[in-house]
Amino acid sequence: QVQLVESGGGLVQAGGSLRLSCAASGLSFSRYYMGWFRQAPGKEREFVAAITWRFGATRYVDSVKGRFAISRDNTKNTVYLQMNSLKPEDTALYYCTASESDLGPGKTSDYWGQGTQVTVAS
Repeated sequence: QVQLVESGGGLVQAGGSLRLSCAASGLSFSRYYMGWFRQAPGKEREFVAAITWRFGATRYVDSVKGRFAISRDNTKNTVYLQMNSLKPEDTALYYCTASESDLGPGKTSDYWGQGTQVTVAS
């Protein structure tokens, strides 16, 4: 049974930082693309960032480039999202996801976590 468990969300002031973690189990983590999506109230879920399994190449939605950084530790089956210079518009439920194929905007994925809430106060 595949499980993705997110942690690290919370309330932060604008300009602050948070680090999200996602611990994976029940899958061959080192062979999966890993990513983060988010969903704000009243909006559709959107792609945030992804990292490949083979070379650790990363991609980001334009709105977070230069502020967020995704990374993975295959020895710990964990993917991270370092979020700096947070803005109120970053407020959302952040989901971890694992996919056997490439991740990106509009793409589907195989497994999802339950989400961790990030709230950025102005």
